[in-house]
Amino acid sequence: MRHRKAGRQLRRTSEQKLALMRNLATSLIEQGAIETTEAKAKELRPFVEKLITKAKAGTLHARREAGKHVHKREAADKLFQEVGPKMAKRAGGYTRILKTRSRKGDGADMARIELVEN
Repeated sequence: MRHRKAGRQLRRTSEQKLALMRNLATSLIEQGAIETTEAKAKELRPFVEKLITKAKAGTLHARREAGKHVHKREAADKLFQEVGPKMAKRAGGYTRILKTRSRKGDGADMARIELVEN
C-alpha cells in the first residue's frame, strides 16, 4: 500500500529518482530550459524551486545545502550568481511548464520546463 507516500515514483528506486532529479535540475540551471516528460517536469518543479529559494538567500550555509544536489561547480555558481539574484523580487513560481507534444516512440506526453524571466 502506498498510503501517505506523496510524489511520483517514476518507476525508479528512491536513489535513482534522486539522481534523476539532481541531473535534471543541473541541466535546467545550466541551460535555462529543458524538454522532458510531463511527469518528470511536474516532479522537478518543487525540487528546483527549493534550490532557487536557497540561492536567493546567498549564504554559505545555503550554498552548501544546494551543493548537496547540484554537483557541478559551474551550475552551482550560475545558480547563486545569476539565477538567485534575478529571482530576488519573486515570491515563488520560478519555473514554467509548457506541454509540447507526444513522443513518437511511446506516446509519452512531453513538456518544456523553463526558468521564468522577469
